[in-house]
Amino acid sequence: MERCVAFLKEADVYYLATVDGDQPRVRPFGTANVFEGKLYIQTGKVKDVSKQIHNNPKVEICAFKDGQWLRIAGELAEDERREARQAMLDAYPSLQNMYSADDGNTEVFYFKNATATFSSFTAAPEVVTF
Repeated sequence: MERCVAFLKEADVYYLATVDGDQPRVRPFGTANVFEGKLYIQTGKVKDVSKQIHNNPKVEICAFKDGQWLRIAGELAEDERREARQAMLDAYPSLQNMYSADDGNTEVFYFKNATATFSSFTAAPEVVTF
């Protein structure tokens, strides 16, 4: 999982896919943090992406850098603890302009039952589960 997080941070932007009814939705994201041994992402409760995750926690993310891409498929589970929200904000100080751990909007999710696949055009895919 650490390799996945490093890849996501080096790529800087990844794309999160959710489902909205029967329509896929994809948008850029930038948060990836390890807290208590789990991969976390962050969003705001007022956003459509939050509602989509709560309705269907199965998601996939994809990032690309240096001719290689990473896809992580799994389920997201909300962590409602303040400590988890604060850990994300500490890892991404720029978010503190828009979010705080106690604002009632900041929301963090961690991956469970995740499968990560590292791919490129020149090597066989590598699969990691966590």
